[in-house]
Amino acid sequence: MRIRPRRLAVAALALLTATATLPAAAADRQDRRDHPSHGGLSAVIRYTEYGIPHILAKDYANLGFGTGWAQAADQVCILADGFVTVRGERSRFFGPDAASDSSLSSATRNLSSDLYFRGVREAKTVEKLLAEPAPRGPSRQVEELMRGFAAGYNAWLRQNEITDPACKGAAWVRPVTTLDVATRGFALSVLGGQGRAVDGITAAQPPTGAAASAPDAQDTARAARELLAADTADMGSNAVAFSGATTANGRGLLLGNPHYPWQGGRRFWQSQQTIPGELNVAGGSLLGSATISIGHNAHVAWSHTVATGVPLNLHQLTLDPADPTVYLVDGKPERMTQRTVTVAVKDGAPVTRTQWWTRYGPVVTSLGAALPLPWTATTAYAVHDPNAVNLRGSDTALGFSKARGTADVLGSLRRSQGLPWVNTIAADSSGHTLFTQSQVLPRITDELAQTCSTPLGKVTYPSAGLAILDGSRGACALGADPDAVQPGIFGPAKLPTLTDAPYAENSNDSAWLSNADRPLTGYERVFGTIGTQRSLRTRGAIEDVAALANRGELTVRDLQRQQFANRAPAGDLAAKDAAAACAALPGGTATAGDGKAVDVSAACAVLAAWDRTTDTGSRGALLFDRFWRKLTATVPSAQLWKVPFSASDPVGTPNTLNTAAPGFTTALADAVAELRAAGIPLDSPLGEHQFVVRNGKRIPVPGGTESLGIWNKIEPVWDAAKGGYPEVTTGSSYIQAVGWNGTRCPVARTLLSYSQSSNPDSPHYSDQTKLFSAEKWVTSRFCEKDILTSPSLRWVVARERR
Repeated sequence: MRIRPRRLAVAALALLTATATLPAAAADRQDRRDHPSHGGLSAVIRYTEYGIPHILAKDYANLGFGTGWAQAADQVCILADGFVTVRGERSRFFGPDAASDSSLSSATRNLSSDLYFRGVREAKTVEKLLAEPAPRGPSRQVEELMRGFAAGYNAWLRQNEITDPACKGAAWVRPVTTLDVATRGFALSVLGGQGRAVDGITAAQPPTGAAASAPDAQDTARAARELLAADTADMGSNAVAFSGATTANGRGLLLGNPHYPWQGGRRFWQSQQTIPGELNVAGGSLLGSATISIGHNAHVAWSHTVATGVPLNLHQLTLDPADPTVYLVDGKPERMTQRTVTVAVKDGAPVTRTQWWTRYGPVVTSLGAALPLPWTATTAYAVHDPNAVNLRGSDTALGFSKARGTADVLGSLRRSQGLPWVNTIAADSSGHTLFTQSQVLPRITDELAQTCSTPLGKVTYPSAGLAILDGSRGACALGADPDAVQPGIFGPAKLPTLTDAPYAENSNDSAWLSNADRPLTGYERVFGTIGTQRSLRTRGAIEDVAALANRGELTVRDLQRQQFANRAPAGDLAAKDAAAACAALPGGTATAGDGKAVDVSAACAVLAAWDRTTDTGSRGALLFDRFWRKLTATVPSAQLWKVPFSASDPVGTPNTLNTAAPGFTTALADAVAELRAAGIPLDSPLGEHQFVVRNGKRIPVPGGTESLGIWNKIEPVWDAAKGGYPEVTTGSSYIQAVGWNGTRCPVARTLLSYSQSSNPDSPHYSDQTKLFSAEKWVTSRFCEKDILTSPSLRWVVARERR
């Protein structure tokens, strides 16, 4: 008799009760730490290759329990560090002046981080959001997941010894509450809004001395562009969905390649979550999340890319000349609200500061060091973040997890409207595709910006998408769309969306060229630009995926090859011309930035022979990388190319390297001199100098930096003394290539580039990193029959001890 997968799952779930009556001899054969005492919440966790857990539970609370338990087993130190952050206790344990946890806010020091998060806690911001009825607040299912996650994390702490040296024996590793878990979700939600402005919020104090000068409009606009562009440099992504019209079997395909940090609290963690008959989904979760962030089920697969929409705006306040803590709206005074916060400090007295809040949000004196917003006797700025009342992201993710097609994915987005700073790309087993920029954005229409922008905003909005509105006029309120879950944001009807295109692709540029043959237009500037120059990564991606779509007959193997093609579009455009210009230099020499003559003649042949890829064995890739970084850092984009950008050919332009540009020969000489000084041969294989070190062993890393335009994006840190690029900060993370073949089991290949655990004592500290180095994949074990036949299968029954 054939046993169906659901029956296998139900049978496995029965182990929750069966293990309580195991014979003593059988129980002794199990690792006792894997089988804690029964009582309360519980889950079955089946581990397959590379430490991937398949979590089986009877309901959402128990599923959350198993997820919290399994995440703690792999990542307890990073999780604990994040919980210290959201409780506002970093100064207490690590000191006020130490660098803060950059994964959960932009705070530069622990003290400013704590002042912000203690303020959130004391204002009961998250409790109020939890109390909101769905869909404004989280559903009962998500509340149960969060409650279970906290219980599972705590149970693991009680029943296991921490071996990770990062927090072994640390006093700051403590039990957590559902509120802690929810606050971590809140921190991720406001990451692009209030979280970006933490230093400016906590430092804002009424003026007491000489008046500061007003910010320069052009400088502010430039700083805003750079600040917002940094989002995709630090945390970007690629994703492409192919429709059934392009595939070998008429079913959809999805390749997701998110570029997230390799260290800290924004790492992904891989799992499968199953409630028999209710939920069955696999993928990557951001640490601390009880839901799957990016993944697939039996019917649909989805991924996210960091979007260009600006999830905050500023309101410029006109102040009462007699009191800088009073602002005027339609001529009537309104007093700012004081939020006084006290933070405990290690080896010091508690620190008390006051934050100032308005009807628009908190007063802010900067958005990063390069973008000051001075509070003067007559003017102040308040930051408005619509995601500060958005705790709906987990419901959106849960809706994806239960979807049966791209229409359901879109339905989840329209119902809960919970994603703050990402696009969504999806494909399904019926051959449909989806791209949508369904972000929670302030409802800044171009008309409102035209009518209500201050003189500063008239420059920043068209240039960077950052609206600065006149806060003294009630008519400049953001208004409400009838289909929006909350006032002041865009409803689903206004969001850029593309359905059923042969391909739908995004590489962190705006929605405009999600499909080059079906460009999206008509959206407001706050979403992003239309008809402007695309990044080299976008251009290269569109070239690649359009060619694949045109070729047709695609399979999952084609997605795998695309992920590790490691083609460098910058090399295709510039290496030949650079090599020719190099060979034409008189005497084969060029003058470096320090004025010294450098023999670059050997570099010419290396650049000419380079295969234009960043595989670990590519010779010349490192030389071009170092040259290209120096060139693009010193030569303005307008001078870099002979053929400028044209909106009529956005993928093909600009092109033709301008080797006569001032700085070209200097960049070449500096790159050659740099490598020689480090003892690195100009034609050395890339992998010998781009690597990570795990437990004392080098693991070569393929891929390349943003400016090279490589799909497999890697952002390494240059340290010549350590051999080149000895560590990666961000880049390809949880990668999935997913298709369907008509059976119940999707055809899925996955890869978690930095592996499941940050604990150097874990067997899963670097195992998938070695796969990533070798450009190999993990075959997903989604169906019960595949899980149960894993040669690495290990069972854990996690129980809450009462």
